[in-house]
Amino acid sequence: MAVTRRRFINIVGGGVVLAAASGGLWAATRDPLAARRPWQDAGQGETDLRRRLLSFAILAPNPHNRQPWLANLSTSDEITLYCQSDRRLPQTDPYDRQITIGLGCFLELLAQAAAEEGYHAEITLFPEGEPQPRLDARPVAHIRLVQDDAIKADPLFAQVLSRRSNKEPYDTARPVAAGKLVEIASAARTASIAYTNDPARVAALRRLAWDAYHTEITTPRTLKESIDLVRVGRTAIEANPDGIDLSGPLIEGLSMAGLLSRQAMLDQTSTAFQQQIPVLKEPVDTARAFLWLKTAGNSRADQIAAGRDYIRLNLAATAAGVSMHPLSQALQEFAEMRPLFLAMREALVVRDNETLQMFARLGYGPAVEGAPRWPVDTRIRSV
Repeated sequence: MAVTRRRFINIVGGGVVLAAASGGLWAATRDPLAARRPWQDAGQGETDLRRRLLSFAILAPNPHNRQPWLANLSTSDEITLYCQSDRRLPQTDPYDRQITIGLGCFLELLAQAAAEEGYHAEITLFPEGEPQPRLDARPVAHIRLVQDDAIKADPLFAQVLSRRSNKEPYDTARPVAAGKLVEIASAARTASIAYTNDPARVAALRRLAWDAYHTEITTPRTLKESIDLVRVGRTAIEANPDGIDLSGPLIEGLSMAGLLSRQAMLDQTSTAFQQQIPVLKEPVDTARAFLWLKTAGNSRADQIAAGRDYIRLNLAATAAGVSMHPLSQALQEFAEMRPLFLAMREALVVRDNETLQMFARLGYGPAVEGAPRWPVDTRIRSV
């Protein structure tokens, strides 16, 4: 008799979880609360203004949750931001475009947190020059904090602790109204924003987005980049609160049974790999609308600006009660993705002189917890 994905989980996963749910083994299946603590601790217990601002900035979205930011606080009232080079994604993001966008999200949250405290964050990007074709050891930004009694707090800042990249399936019975999309898009300041909730166009974009996703996970080197960053279970997530976190009794039960090993996840003929396909596809198939962000150029400064606008869109979606999740696979610049990269540009009417920086699905998803984060202390560079 054929065993469906759901039946496989019930038969194999369920039995393992029941076995693991007794005694001390249950401790390994609890939620990785310590890895989520930065969401609760933001702004709390820090006497240094810069550390308070950083405690909010580290909550920024970023590719594969790599959290590449490093801050130097050696000069009073100043922050110098760097990218930690070993947290880049050379296979799926060979030119560090997406990592740079994540750093832009970080800078926007830092600037909003500064304004909340009555300070203007004077940001000088790439003070020692823009690194190309990849980021390097030179600083990404220099930030000087200047007290400003006239500065206005950004109303979007109220959403920082509630903001999520909601990767769950969305409610297929609830469309996203055009008025909501207009409201969200209006939060951007520099980039060109477009969107659609037209059912036929959304359906076509779902197919294209999934084809790109499938290409990423069936290209061995890009798949390995992701699998190397998978953290399975509370212990692993709390030890390394970055990358792709998988937690919960079922996940840990499958892992204990040897059914969720890295080797199995890399083997495209394995049950573990095949079972994940419909799981990954379902969120894409439940997109109710799409939104995308374009810039006129593709300099490092353009990429930072794109990140600053993207987090503003994400915060605005949170304020509007709409879930949002970037689907960046078709925007990736590795060779195997090239046909879908071009197809997505054509589908979204991106002109030759424009760069498609972000593409995200929208809808109404379930409540989810904040993604794991490294504490502020670990993101401060001593020299």
